[in-house]
Amino acid sequence: MTRINQWFFLNLRQSAKSAAKYGFEMKFLGIDIGTSGSRAVVIDERGKVVASATAIHEDFASPEIGWAEQNPDDWWRACREVIGKVLQIVKAEEISAIGFSGQMHGSVFLDEADKAIRPALLWCDQRTEKQCAEITEKVGKERLIELVCNPAITGFTFPKLLWLRENEPENWKKVKTVLLPKDYIRLKLSGDKASDVDRRFGNT
Repeated sequence: MTRINQWFFLNLRQSAKSAAKYGFEMKFLGIDIGTSGSRAVVIDERGKVVASATAIHEDFASPEIGWAEQNPDDWWRACREVIGKVLQIVKAEEISAIGFSGQMHGSVFLDEADKAIRPALLWCDQRTEKQCAEITEKVGKERLIELVCNPAITGFTFPKLLWLRENEPENWKKVKTVLLPKDYIRLKLSGDKASDVDRRFGNT
């Protein structure tokens, strides 16, 4: 975690404690990592929007028909931009909590240094049709739904892992962590690797 990020999260913890102690109004920062852009919004305890900002991403690449890839560092660039804009209106020490949302099922492949190995495979990427068919054949459609509550779908993470192993073995050897787009931004901001249960179900 960078010194700036450490400072930001230290102030975040302190502001929540101060709000509880002195009774002043807390504000909350929401960060959304979409396909076309990243957004930040600050709301107060009554749900009133105090500040908001949007930054556009570079268009996703499609090296082959049906493929969709984005550079995770472009999300991070956009995220820093929108946070910077809302912090021109709201002081960092006023923010008591941060929430993350974002495009689902994008696969960010990280090495042992938490660096992106290749462009992320997006939710709309269709290259894993073969892998999905193999999963369904080996496990069985009904059994698969019993186990993970979902059929094998091209946008999900597990078929993408199989594709990477089969088609980019050198990259596959480097993979230590796989994160969703919003969770990659969480890692960049806080140094923590985490996700939520509902999104993990969609990865299988």
